[in-house]
Amino acid sequence: MARMNGTKGSDTKRFARALFAPVIGSSAWLLVACGGDGSASREPDRTSTVAAPARAAGVALRLRDTTVAGSFAAPGIAQAMQQATLSTKLMGTVQEVLVVEGDAVRTGQVLLRIDARELAAKANSVASSITEAEALQQDATTQVGRMRALYADSAATRAQLDAAEVGLIRANAGVRAARAAASEVEAMSSYATIRAPFNGVVTQRLADAGTFAAPGASLLVVQDISTLRISASVAAATARLIRRGQVLNATIDGVPVAARVEGIVPAGAGNLFAVNATVSNPRGEFRVGSAAVLSVPVASHQALLVPLEAIIREGDLTGVIVRGPERDERRWIRLGTASATHVEVTGGLQAGEEIVVPVLAPVVLPSTKPGV
Repeated sequence: MARMNGTKGSDTKRFARALFAPVIGSSAWLLVACGGDGSASREPDRTSTVAAPARAAGVALRLRDTTVAGSFAAPGIAQAMQQATLSTKLMGTVQEVLVVEGDAVRTGQVLLRIDARELAAKANSVASSITEAEALQQDATTQVGRMRALYADSAATRAQLDAAEVGLIRANAGVRAARAAASEVEAMSSYATIRAPFNGVVTQRLADAGTFAAPGASLLVVQDISTLRISASVAAATARLIRRGQVLNATIDGVPVAARVEGIVPAGAGNLFAVNATVSNPRGEFRVGSAAVLSVPVASHQALLVPLEAIIREGDLTGVIVRGPERDERRWIRLGTASATHVEVTGGLQAGEEIVVPVLAPVVLPSTKPGV
């Protein structure tokens, strides 16, 4: 009986071990999975490699070192090629303003008029002076002709003839002075009418009807925005790589544009040079004062280039599918400068490795973030 109980007790222990062994194993697995050391909550390694469950569809591309022409993003401001601040030399009241801000104007178009009644009165006075001077000139001419005839007949002295000729000289000078005064009044009268100096857009209206205009005071600002100028400062070593007439990549308000180098000039202290480049803007798509970036060339360098189609993005992580001997892997990598078709890889890949480039659409594999 005792032996039977002992055997029965041993069987009971074996049964208990068999029953609770999976539970203990599951508990241990839970402890590992939950990461008692806190590893599950750590930031994923951007250069880590995680095995994918299967081969990814696509074309394998072997990476090679490529010589890349470097570039430097030089910030600048888009400015108008032509800008005129219009003023007057007159002192008077603004009679009417014929434009508002934003109006497109043509060369010679009347934009503003100033009350010029005083000039009109002065012009009438000058016209009378010219008439009087011309009458005196005619009389002096007649006197000289008479004195010369009398002198030839010995009926007039030499002194009388000389006096007549001096009077003619003075009369001629009086006519010239009167006509010069008329030209001056005419020139001043032209300042009473403000015209557009070129085709452009009114960007500032600084006067209204009734405003008192003083000589040199700004009244209107007109800009020609059909062509914009981007000016950016670069170091002397970079300036040596740029040539006049060279076309550079640029952006205005984030929109890609082509900029032609107009010139490179010293920008002051600090061994800096200003690169001026022009951008065609015939439809006025870009506004003056917009933020611009000029992509200027720098020394070339070796880099790994990856097609943009091969990049996988998950949150702020970027990666590719690396082709292995037996299975593909997802690998997080670091990226550098991007172009329209490729992007530089600055970490996580080496020359000679193969990546998978999707043929039709980017390959999306199950998430392999640690802790998921």
